Amino acid sequence: MTTMLIATAIMAGLGIVFGLGLAIANIYLRVEEDPRLDILEEMLPGTNCGACGEAGCRAFAETLVSGVKQPSGCTVSSEENIVDIASFLGVDAGKQEKRVARLHCAGGIAQAQQIAEYEGYGNCRAAHLVGGGGKGCSWGCLGLADCEKACTFDAIYMNGERLPVVIPDLCTACGDCVEACPRDLFEILPISQALLVQCKAPLEGDEARAVCDVACDACGRCAQDAAPGLITMVNNLPVVDYAAGGPAHPKATHRCPTGAIQWVDGQQFEKSKPVPMTGVHLD
Repeated sequence: MTTMLIATAIMAGLGIVFGLGLAIANIYLRVEEDPRLDILEEMLPGTNCGACGEAGCRAFAETLVSGVKQPSGCTVSSEENIVDIASFLGVDAGKQEKRVARLHCAGGIAQAQQIAEYEGYGNCRAAHLVGGGGKGCSWGCLGLADCEKACTFDAIYMNGERLPVVIPDLCTACGDCVEACPRDLFEILPISQALLVQCKAPLEGDEARAVCDVACDACGRCAQDAAPGLITMVNNLPVVDYAAGGPAHPKATHRCPTGAIQWVDGQQFEKSKPVPMTGVHLD
């Protein structure tokens, strides 16, 4: 009994000592939080989408208070809300070009060759793992809408050719579709970068055209017709580098024999009528 009482007394004593230590540390080491953070967090959309480059709206609010970023860095907020945030902080709202998700594939079910029937879970990741789905192109869009389901802003819908259509006005460049696509077909790009390669198949000539009518056949005409340095051929595909090359112009697309490179001004694909899903069966 005596041993238990001693042990209890020791534990109680340690608790008091540590408690006092924490209380003193809180007094002398506490970092005062800027009271504007709570207000800013309320003013921000609260989506915690990460499009601003931060972990969430609270983290972005901290960068605003510290002056590291400007209010325009929140691509989800309306212009009016960005102005309100800038006015509250007494800073310039800043300017940031709108960025949108672009798809590097135009091979819908009417263009891409179907070589097998896919029967299984109705999502791209499952089809990708099980034999690559039913398309002949191992790099193209599977058309099972993982990106549409992942988009929390309803900025993506599947058109009649089973290609995802991104609505620029609703896209926040959060990158959820980039993460959802098992074939890495989405890329977040400034909306002004209108030259877009809509293919990721590293094939050439007849081999490319055999799997998809709109596949890049590596002819290189786009690179020849573009401003010096703007387009280079890498692994049988054109790569557009706005930083390294001259000004972009639609003429770089004019001699493309398959239409694999396009001048996209605004929405990438239009809504189209449904095409029969021949050879594709989903459970």
